[in-house]
Amino acid sequence: MEPQKLLNRMLDHDKFSEWLGLEVIEVKEGYAKLQAKIRPEMMNGVGSVHGGITFAMADSAFAFSCNMYNNISVALDVHISFTKAGHDGDVFTIESQEVSSTKRTGIYDIKVTNQNNELIALFKGTCFRTGKPLIEVA
Repeated sequence: MEPQKLLNRMLDHDKFSEWLGLEVIEVKEGYAKLQAKIRPEMMNGVGSVHGGITFAMADSAFAFSCNMYNNISVALDVHISFTKAGHDGDVFTIESQEVSSTKRTGIYDIKVTNQNNELIALFKGTCFRTGKPLIEVA
């Protein structure tokens, strides 16, 4: 199944990624690259991007990349390491790359960088593949 059709199906129901302002740059099986501009309402009380925003952006890239096989995949385990603070006006690039895939699971590395290619966070996710199609194939 064409990745763009799968992505469109996901985006039709993903109002949170829309609210985050995520723009999909590229998707293919096991890979997704997104971008988003950081807005004032994404800041925390100490003047940097709220960790939950960075996490959510990485989680969306993870979801898009692991669902491009037309096999509904959900997070089984995820964790994030923050390496640098993000700031209002930054443009984050979020890139998810599959590092291992089996019939039932997938492991992904997701990098979040800013417009200066500085590493903001590293996210690692393991997905569970349900065996159910995202889009029914006739």
